[in-house]
Amino acid sequence: QLQLVESGGGLVQPGGSLTLSCAPNGIFTLEHYAVGWFRQVPGSEHEGVSCVSTFGRTTYYASSVKGRFTITRHDAENKVTLQMHGLKPEDTGVYHCALGPDTLQAMCGEKKIFGSWGQGTQVTVSS
Repeated sequence: QLQLVESGGGLVQPGGSLTLSCAPNGIFTLEHYAVGWFRQVPGSEHEGVSCVSTFGRTTYYASSVKGRFTITRHDAENKVTLQMHGLKPEDTGVYHCALGPDTLQAMCGEKKIFGSWGQGTQVTVSS
């Protein structure tokens, strides 16, 4: 079962920053897969926020987060992080990470993932 564990969420004021972390929930390595971050708000489907291909060759960012979020692979530590700066109330949601194909448009744009969603980590941006 390819499932990941997310951490690092919290409550932050508008303009603040958070760094989310994604690691395997089990014994497998991330380096063989593209990894992506997805956001879900109540009543809506998952939205692809950012994805990174194997070896970090290519990245995908949703237009709403471009220039504010940075996805980074740390293959030596078997994790992927999402640095979020300049947070806005509309960034609020449960953030999940997932594995997927190296075609990032398919993964982030069409939400084609491998395995199942984990618990996610809540990000709340509010004053």
